[in-house]
Amino acid sequence: MTRKRGFAMRVSGRSGGVRGVGACAVVVVAATLAAGCSAEKIVGQATASADSFAPSSEERDPSLRIRGVVVTEIAPGQQHVRPDQRVAYPSIPPVGGPHDAQWAACTGVVYAKALRTENAVHSLEHGAVWIAYDPAKVSAQDQAALSARVTDRQYTLMSPIPGMNHPISLQSWGHQLAVDSAADERIDQFIVALRENPYTTPEVGATCSSPLFDRTDPPPYDPAPPGPDAVPMTGAR
Repeated sequence: MTRKRGFAMRVSGRSGGVRGVGACAVVVVAATLAAGCSAEKIVGQATASADSFAPSSEERDPSLRIRGVVVTEIAPGQQHVRPDQRVAYPSIPPVGGPHDAQWAACTGVVYAKALRTENAVHSLEHGAVWIAYDPAKVSAQDQAALSARVTDRQYTLMSPIPGMNHPISLQSWGHQLAVDSAADERIDQFIVALRENPYTTPEVGATCSSPLFDRTDPPPYDPAPPGPDAVPMTGAR
C-alpha cells in the first residue's frame, strides 16, 4: 500500500468512484462470504448475506470483502475547524479528515437538504454510516428505499449531494462505496460491516445525538472547489 501525507487508499474489487485521491489503489479479489449472523438485522433489504458482514474480533473489517469498497487510512484525532472554514477533502463525499466541531445529527436522520461536508465527516468519526445521493440521478422510489435503511436508525444519516460522480455513495470513516441503484445488495453489507464498527470507528461510543444541529435547515453544502485558504488533510492553516 502506498502512503501519502498520512493517508493511503486501497480498493476491494473495482473502484467505487472516489475522485482526486493521489494514492495507489490495490485491487483485492472478493473472497467467499463467511458464515455468521449479526445481533441486529439491517432495515430495508436484510439478507443472510448482509448479516455475514457483521464485524468480530476474528474479522474486524468485513467491508474488505465487499466489491468496490475504497479504504483510505486516516488517523484518528483530527483537527476541528471553524464553521466558516472549509477542508480540502480529496473526495466528494469525503470519508474523514479535519472536520467541524459540531457533528451532524446521525440518529437515523434523512436530510432533505445537502449538508456541509465538514459536519457530516464528524458524524463518521462517531461511527455513523452516511448515505449520499445525487437527486438528479436517483429516482423517488430509490430515494424511499434508501430512506428506509436510515430512518430512526442510530448511527446513520442520509442527504443529497448534487453533481456526484455516482448516483449513490456510502461513507463511513475511511471507507466508501459507490453504487448505481438502491437495490444493490452491497449497501446492506456496507452498513452491517461498518455502522458502529468498534474496530474502524475513531471515537467508539460517541453519541450521534446532536440537539443543536438544525435538521430542517442544516449548514449548507458548498459545491465550489475549496480555496487556497482551505484546511489541508494534514491539518493546520
